[in-house]
Amino acid sequence: MATNSKTLGPYGTTNITSSGYLDIMKIRAVPAASDDILYEITSSYTHRPDLLAYDLYGEKNLWWIFAQRNLDVIKDPIYDFVAGTKIYLPQGQKLRQLLGK
Repeated sequence: MATNSKTLGPYGTTNITSSGYLDIMKIRAVPAASDDILYEITSSYTHRPDLLAYDLYGEKNLWWIFAQRNLDVIKDPIYDFVAGTKIYLPQGQKLRQLLGK
């Protein structure tokens, strides 16, 4: 995957104003798919969604995907990311399509 943080980050669809600042955030939805994997967070990833994103997708900037896909479970993308929590993981190919890659 590419490493452009604007493309990969949660602000990827948010416009930039004429003065160079981010406009009001446009949420990037991560819809459920039938082939999403139910995953239980292990202790090695507690409070570290960036590490799981790197291990799964090869890009740490995709940490926000877990919170957006699991809005009913993860309210705080860092402190709710704890061992024993079950979340759904989008498949790599579906994620690439979502990000336009």
